[in-house]
Amino acid sequence: MATSLYFNNFGSSMEQYLIEDLVIESIKIHGHDIYYLTRTAGAVDDILNEDDLSEYKRADFLEMYIKNIDGFEGEGDFLSRFGLEIRDEMTLTIARRTFELEVSQYTNNDRPLEGDLIYFPLTKKMYEIKFVEHEPVFYQMGALQMYDLRVELYEYSQERFSTGVEEIDNLYAGYETTSNTSIEYLETQDPYADNYSIEQAASLVDVDGIIDFSEADPFSSGGRW
Repeated sequence: MATSLYFNNFGSSMEQYLIEDLVIESIKIHGHDIYYLTRTAGAVDDILNEDDLSEYKRADFLEMYIKNIDGFEGEGDFLSRFGLEIRDEMTLTIARRTFELEVSQYTNNDRPLEGDLIYFPLTKKMYEIKFVEHEPVFYQMGALQMYDLRVELYEYSQERFSTGVEEIDNLYAGYETTSNTSIEYLETQDPYADNYSIEQAASLVDVDGIIDFSEADPFSSGGRW
């Protein structure tokens, strides 16, 4: 036999709407204001499934709840072969209705997407969405009211920001390169960008002290380089 019609409220839209109202109110009380940046694809590589020209043109201001009460998760700060790496992670909760009203109606995204960014004004850091959990709480009263976003600290890779929010658009301005960016300027921004210094030092070395590529190739019979 089926469940009782008098006690089964999984089909009651009013009860579902009430719980969603309570979720939104709780996030507004205990949450934080953040910026949600929607990614715009520029040149998708169908083979590697990557986009080398991602651009962020929208920054929607909305509220989210941070589930990490003891601090950031992830591997934290550690020294690797590439130097100091910071891999902070956290989990954010956003109400479905909030996302639909603030983001979906202005974009083609019906849910938060992996690859979109979260700017956290409190720490002034950018985070990238790595995974979206669409069932953080299993169907309260027969419906889903929220998303859980698992994010980690964002690694800038020449993406372009034109959101209209000055704080965000200028966040990586010192690391942005264009065809007109001088090599000398890059060295002032990145201590490891020392190609220009190496070339300058090489130009001062006696020509006899460096390889002359006009000489015959020693690995062939009379060939050239």
